[in-house]
Formats: sequence, C-alpha cells, structure tokens
Amino acid sequence: MSKAFLIANVVGFQAVWFASVIGAANGLPWAGPLAVAVYSALHLSLTPDRASDLRMLGIALAMGAVADSALAATGVLQFASPWPWTFAAPVWILAMWAGFALTLNHSMAFLRGRWLTAFLFGAVGGPLAYWGASRGFDAVAFGQGLPVAMAALAVTWGIAMPALYALHGAGRGAAVRARAAA
Repeated sequence: MSKAFLIANVVGFQAVWFASVIGAANGLPWAGPLAVAVYSALHLSLTPDRASDLRMLGIALAMGAVADSALAATGVLQFASPWPWTFAAPVWILAMWAGFALTLNHSMAFLRGRWLTAFLFGAVGGPLAYWGASRGFDAVAFGQGLPVAMAALAVTWGIAMPALYALHGAGRGAAVRARAAA
C-alpha cells in the first residue's frame, strides 16, 4: 500500500468528519452523507481489497448505529440536526462511522491484533472526537454532563475498536472457510 494512499485515507476521513460536524451544526445533516458518498466511491475504486473494506464498512455501520443510538436514547448524547429521528443516531453520525470504517484496514491497520492498544486508542480518541464536535462546532451536546459522556464514550469506544477488528477477522475467516469448502 502506497504512502499516498494512506495519506489520502486519513485526509478523506477528516474531510468526512468536518463535513459531517459542520453540516450538522449548521442544519445541513446531508453534508456528511454527501462527503462520505464521494470519499467512499473514490476509496473503493482505489483500495487494494474492496471486499475487506466493504465488510468492515458493514460491521462499523451496524456497531455505530447501535452504539450512538443507545447513547442518544439514554440522553448521554444530544445530536444537532438529528435527522431523520431524535431517538437514534442521525444520518450524519453514521456517515462519520462509514468514513472511519474505511481507515481501519489502511491508515489504522496498525491496531489490528493489538487489543490493548486498540482499546486505549478507542477509549481516548473516541471521546476526544465527540468533545471536539461539541466544543468547536456545537454538533453534539452532553445531556448528562461532560464527565458522564466522556466515561460512556471511553467505555463504548474502548470496546468498539478491538471489537471491530475481531468481528472483521471472524467474518474473513468464515468467508475463507466457505470458499475452501466449495
């Protein structure tokens, strides 16, 4: 994998993150989904392993929908532009999960198999991303206060990071076994 591809991978995700957060903060919940559609199309046309990236994308979208919906339903997170619903993860936050998923096999592949590092990366990085969206852009608010939100996000993301790799690996192993049996 080329250095240029890895740099583009990071820059593409950051573009999705900013489009999502700035869009949501300004009543434009479609900005993130539009950005991730463009980024995903470019990424998937260039990636060396499209099937693996699509598998990770599906896993991350499902995990993100459940995790952020639970945090929204319990009032821990309150999303700006909560379209199309107020009780679950809005479409713009799911766009961020999709963009993030496309980094996991590439610029963040160093976390694969390093369960403690992945846990710590998630437990620190996840809350910081939401805090940045809150402080810099007002895209998310913490309904039960900053300490509760940071703790909930640290636990959620600390578990999510190694779980994403574990689920992806389990799916890959099942696909290989199925092809071998055929």
